[in-house]
Amino acid sequence: MTDYHLEQKLAQAVEHAAPDQLDAILDRCGQRRGPVVVMQQTPRRRRSFSVYAVAACLALLLLGGGGLGFYRASNAVASVVSLDVNPSIEMQVNGREKVLSVAALNAEAEEVLADLPLKGTDLNVAVNAVIGSLLRHGYLDSISSAILISVEDSDANRAARLQQSLSTEVGTALQNAQSGAAVLSQTVTQDAGLDSLAQQNSVSVGKAYLIESIRGVNSALGFDELAALSVEELKQMASAGAGQMPIGREQAAAIARAYAGVEAGASLAEVDPELDEYPPHYEVELKTAYGEYEYIIDGYTGEVLSGAADIQTNPGGATTPSTPGTSGGQQPSGADIGLDAAKSAALTHAGVSASQALFTKTERDYDDGRLEYELEFWVGETEYDYEVDGATGRIIKSEAETHMAASQGDIGLEAARDAALRHAGLSLSQVRGLETERDYDDGRLEYEIQFYAGGMEYEYTIDGATGTVLEYEMDED
Repeated sequence: MTDYHLEQKLAQAVEHAAPDQLDAILDRCGQRRGPVVVMQQTPRRRRSFSVYAVAACLALLLLGGGGLGFYRASNAVASVVSLDVNPSIEMQVNGREKVLSVAALNAEAEEVLADLPLKGTDLNVAVNAVIGSLLRHGYLDSISSAILISVEDSDANRAARLQQSLSTEVGTALQNAQSGAAVLSQTVTQDAGLDSLAQQNSVSVGKAYLIESIRGVNSALGFDELAALSVEELKQMASAGAGQMPIGREQAAAIARAYAGVEAGASLAEVDPELDEYPPHYEVELKTAYGEYEYIIDGYTGEVLSGAADIQTNPGGATTPSTPGTSGGQQPSGADIGLDAAKSAALTHAGVSASQALFTKTERDYDDGRLEYELEFWVGETEYDYEVDGATGRIIKSEAETHMAASQGDIGLEAARDAALRHAGLSLSQVRGLETERDYDDGRLEYEIQFYAGGMEYEYTIDGATGTVLEYEMDED
């Protein structure tokens, strides 16, 4: 029924609410006798009130239970949707996916929601507005960033549908913004205990659910300590097995500043957790008056793994800010110590000589615009993996692993390579892009050989003790 038809019916109802029955009443009366006294008629407010009252009652009757039901449905909370990065934002939504209320659960969220009038908007419009604000405030600009979408609803089918549509919506928005942030999503069963935990720690129910899943793996971890971490850190902890509590972003930044010898007010820190890498660590970039400095801080012990100390007295080693037209890099492309110097830096760090080491991987690459050398070499049964800064020779990452070989003997890299070439029916001069890797599989020494020839790509696995071809594969290049 349109508004016009509704008004017409109300008008008719008012018109007939107090019908004019004067003539009918007079007809039922006898002939008038005696003098006629003319009475002065005065306005009767009561009549007016009764008309409006009747009209209101009739309006309710016309609308009936449907009108009341519509009002209730429009204002009843059907779903609770939360968006968590470190800012935690919670939206109450009705069954028509209209936002009834928006809550900022921490100070970061208050900043993100400032000047965003989201109440009464469609849910997808509100979510897109929040994603835009998160991007503007720098919460989703790192490739290791993560956003968690949680839907709490008593209707499991509706929750699953909302989870899927919101994940797609957010993923598209991040892709359009060229953000590499991960999108995590979950549905949450309504739980009074979980609601209470979330309220006590000023986090969303969705984040509380994620925290409880981590505590299910390691109950020794405190809920309040986990609540202070970002979704990115929690996701990485879960991937790494949730063995212990990390130091957190703020502590990592404080350690880097103390090591660099600068005050918090004199530097801006950008902290990127890498708790699912080895070793688990935080990458801290300090922007100071002396330049930009990068530090690697152990994620659990707080040890400074790399970075310049006391930069005020020793300002060398600062990285160069990225410039327009570059890939956001740290180091100017012209600075390169070369492969031999990178090898020497790795060997010195490992405490071994060049004559002892067998290099199986030497790769020159860029990471976020920074030139790096990725090196792998063996000394006996110990495998070393290094990442070396290509401009300064600084050790970025290092790893050593000793393998206990079940098989005896080692034919060597060249013999393994020749075994693969013989099997392929090729000579060394006929191939290109030759790569070799020495590894152990269940205690057996193996060489993995890869090369290209004649439009084909060849991959071989050679037994390191006997030279036997264990596996091989040929694909079109």
